[in-house]
Amino acid sequence: MRRAAASPRRTGLACKAQPGDFVPVVDRRRCEGKGDCVDVCPYNVFEVRTIDAAEHQALPWLARVKLRVHGMQTAYTPGADSCLACGLCVAACPERAITLVETT
Repeated sequence: MRRAAASPRRTGLACKAQPGDFVPVVDRRRCEGKGDCVDVCPYNVFEVRTIDAAEHQALPWLARVKLRVHGMQTAYTPGADSCLACGLCVAACPERAITLVETT
């Protein structure tokens, strides 16, 4: 977590945004479901689970193969409304699969 906090890749507002102003978006083509986002998020925004079948079929061929190699696991954001845009998840993701998107 310290490494993520000190990373120059850390984007966001250092946990000063209001809940819901930003949401983390996971690029399913890149995510390998390693769970670093789950480990560093202080607001329990993320969970790693098996990708939904419809989402898996919508991905390009190479991304589907990559997901199979990594156990069909990907990150989801069921707690996105709790995100305060600290950016720890962005910095911690080894695949650079997470971006923070402003909702307002």
